[in-house]
Amino acid sequence: MDKERKSDAYPHPSGGWGSLKAVAKILTQEKVVLKDSTVLLRQNKPNGFMCVSCSWAKPADPHTFEFCESGAKATAWDTTPKRVTRDFFHDHTVSELLTWHDHDLEEAGRLTEPLRYDASTDRYVPVSWQEAFDEIGRELIAMDPERVVFYTSGRASLETSYMLQLFARMYGTNNLPDSSNMCHESTSVGLKEAIGVGVGTVTLEDFEKTDLMFFFGQNVGTNSPRMLHPLQDARKRGVPIITFNPLREPGLISFTNPQSPVQMLSPGDTQISTQYHQVRTGGDTAAILGLCKAVISADDAAVAAGRARVLDAAFVREHTHGFEDFARYVRQAGWAEIERVSGLKRSDLERAADEYIKANAVIIHYGMGLTKHRLGVQNVRMLCNFLLLRGNVGKPGAGPSPVRGHSNVQGQRTVGITEKPELAPLDKLAGQFSFEPPRKKGMNTVEAFEAMVEGEVSAVINLGGNLVRSVPDRLQTEPAWGRLGLTVNVATKLNRSHLVHGTVSYVLPCLSRIEIDRQASGEQAVSMEDSTGCMHGSHGVTEPASADARSEPFIVAGIAKATLQARSKVNWDAWRDDYSKVREAIAETYPDIFHDFEARMWTPGGFPRPLPARERKWQTKSGKAEFAVPDSLGEDPDMVEREPGALRLMTLRSDSQFNTTIYGLDDRFRGIKGTRMVILMNREDIASHSLQEGEPITLQTIADDGIDRRVEGLRVVAYDIPPGCIAGYYPECNPLLPLWHYAKESKVPGAKSIPVRVVG
Repeated sequence: MDKERKSDAYPHPSGGWGSLKAVAKILTQEKVVLKDSTVLLRQNKPNGFMCVSCSWAKPADPHTFEFCESGAKATAWDTTPKRVTRDFFHDHTVSELLTWHDHDLEEAGRLTEPLRYDASTDRYVPVSWQEAFDEIGRELIAMDPERVVFYTSGRASLETSYMLQLFARMYGTNNLPDSSNMCHESTSVGLKEAIGVGVGTVTLEDFEKTDLMFFFGQNVGTNSPRMLHPLQDARKRGVPIITFNPLREPGLISFTNPQSPVQMLSPGDTQISTQYHQVRTGGDTAAILGLCKAVISADDAAVAAGRARVLDAAFVREHTHGFEDFARYVRQAGWAEIERVSGLKRSDLERAADEYIKANAVIIHYGMGLTKHRLGVQNVRMLCNFLLLRGNVGKPGAGPSPVRGHSNVQGQRTVGITEKPELAPLDKLAGQFSFEPPRKKGMNTVEAFEAMVEGEVSAVINLGGNLVRSVPDRLQTEPAWGRLGLTVNVATKLNRSHLVHGTVSYVLPCLSRIEIDRQASGEQAVSMEDSTGCMHGSHGVTEPASADARSEPFIVAGIAKATLQARSKVNWDAWRDDYSKVREAIAETYPDIFHDFEARMWTPGGFPRPLPARERKWQTKSGKAEFAVPDSLGEDPDMVEREPGALRLMTLRSDSQFNTTIYGLDDRFRGIKGTRMVILMNREDIASHSLQEGEPITLQTIADDGIDRRVEGLRVVAYDIPPGCIAGYYPECNPLLPLWHYAKESKVPGAKSIPVRVVG
């Protein structure tokens, strides 16, 4: 079995002492005293709260420390004693705060009371909750609902998300974009077309039954470190793990379990990847095509020789549609083109395919490295093609496993957060709440900002997140946000979206999921869906950061009541006071998923949503799982590299970051200290561009739309990345990503392959 070498930038396993030191550092930085740090012991536990960071599955039998480094950082970030009070805004104007680094804005601490922007002083000033609700309601009543956008970040609970989508539709719009539009919408579209469900089919139990796992474009070490525990268990029983990723990421190479005294006190670690293939940025379709070609070629040879089939011929015949067209395309594809586009050798792809052929049950994990491309949906469809060849969908230990980011980003879609009316149970909602929902398609995130730039959006209700920083083309979109008539930001901490304000602007401080939520009927619990489609209950364990902070359901109910008034038959006050009444409504709307919701939400390990594809029931156009022929091997037919020396930029996160939240300026896994303004570059490219390591450079986007997109002051760092490919941090490199550069079918921004040039 191959022994993968360590990363040059971080020649240690992930986890281990490095992880423990990082947790200790964030607890000290956020002044979380030792007695309060015990809150971590209740993280992802039945008697505690679900992590506010990633959405990875929560086991029925949790570890004593069922949190990872990333989760500990997120918890420390929320439980910090640092506060942003009215005195803070007395001391700092908005104009001054706009000059602060994003890290420093959030590092200032938790927001403590509702705020309204005062143009005469250029400051946010305190207001009462009722004043805020009343004015927001008056502003919304005066606006065309189709010009108002309701955005949801992935932290919002199932209860909050359900309330918000109902409010928006009663108000008169399907403009319900969310963070899925920015990452895994390619999954929602691609899996739905291929197997009839828009989510993965793998659960934690499948880890115990699989024979082989693949990773494509998912950095488990920084994005979902708790996933390393079941991966380590799988490796201990001999399950190979084959990784395709442009960068060599330590979390995908080896792991030392911080909870294992034996591993911590010995030089041993667990090798994660048994093969590691550094695919060229944008070469995923070509790489997967090579795998499929090797498998189909082996099957053709077996048929010719009268041996047992390599393909699961019975499954393909009974359960799939379109195989012959796909197989014809694969047989005609040339290895030279596959190698050129993927950047990988035929022999390496055949070596990976050999492991696939030997395995009975195969899981493919993937992340945004696969979805955030012009051909992101095609990438997902190609993974499905590969799985279907040997019947690796709908059986134990096998299936597609998209690893989601935010902690409830999948769940909010389950309860109706979608701009696509055909995906929402509008008829059911109409009967349940006695109103006529709008039927016109709403705007997704990219479409909302396209309309904003054109002056066709009047207001944004921003439920969590830092939307101004997270979207592409910041130099175009940020001024458009500032021209809005109304911006309402529900948040725990100050961020850039609050400072680039509309004419009327509110910042409304909400409770963290970690905090005790007391309402009129008593302490409340909320729920969320994890990445494997299981629902979990969660209740807070710490005192609120401020007596004037309010829960997200409270805030949504207050704005909805002030806006809809007599138009709504919903008793928003009752829902605000008792979230179990919201869950009753959810169960009535979605009985197949949420029947007996109140009782089942505390099931150890969560209760799973029904997914027909797990039972090989295919809710597709043909009634079978669908093979798809790719349109193109090249990553980007619309934005080709037109000049010598062009580079493909992929944006990525550091280990001190969760989405736009920056916990610190170091990235220990990549050897970066004290800055995020860096570009990781192959040494061959450094030499061919006559650059020196450490030299500052400017990058400019290669595009023909007349807009000069550039980022200056990026320091060159030599790194193990394929030639012609470079990497830089998100969101610092967002100005280089055109708003129109997105996945064709899903409109997910193509942040993982941006053609750029070095200038000046």
